[in-house]
Amino acid sequence: MRNLLLTLSYCGTHYHGWQIQENALTVQEVFQNALFEIIHERPDIKGCSRTDSGVHANMYCVSMKIEHPIAKDRLMMALNRYLPLDVAVTKIVDVPEDFHARYSCKGKEYVYKVWNSRVRNPFADGLMLHYRYDLDIEALNKEAQAFVGTHDFTSFCTLDRREKGDFTRTVKYFRVQKDGNLLTFTVAADGFLYNMVRIMVGTLLAIGQGRIPYGSLPQIIEAENRKCAGPTAPPQGLYLNKVFYVN
Repeated sequence: MRNLLLTLSYCGTHYHGWQIQENALTVQEVFQNALFEIIHERPDIKGCSRTDSGVHANMYCVSMKIEHPIAKDRLMMALNRYLPLDVAVTKIVDVPEDFHARYSCKGKEYVYKVWNSRVRNPFADGLMLHYRYDLDIEALNKEAQAFVGTHDFTSFCTLDRREKGDFTRTVKYFRVQKDGNLLTFTVAADGFLYNMVRIMVGTLLAIGQGRIPYGSLPQIIEAENRKCAGPTAPPQGLYLNKVFYVN
């Protein structure tokens, strides 16, 4: 028995997230179907996290145990032959028997992309949020530093049956940067709550618009109340960018 760690990259526009669903196409479904074409097995596949409909991944990690002796390079090439063009396997490595793509994870980095221009970009459709209003990037980056550190992020979580227990997370860094019309929000943490990044971005954009006062993020965090934060940004701008397995 071999335990393999596979790294995938995918455009999530046409998928209802990663995890298998009965009545919707997901990335896991097309991955499992491609794998079956090659090794004729349906192993238990462990994904590094859930992703929502329309969310993308530059680095999504999957671990699985298989008995098939196929070489890693050959497996990667074969998977990319059978996978749709919007999903690709970029790396396969051997990992210890007790490795788990989700539970061995030490943290993740997400990027949220915004096309910040009065004129929409047709080539960014489904890949970025179009946001036409002027923003003070330096001020927003300064505001975002309130997220850094260990906090209870209840105010930045969509509460449902998926979220239980401790809502404390440690944010390692949060950067707001702009290059031309491309605005990026980059955040890394030891873990993320449901819709946490999208609510953070939506709140910062609301601050930039003047709908939430500058300097109020510490109070919003302390309130531990979702109603105090801004709207949830749309899914199309969000990318799982990095998965960390070593501190």
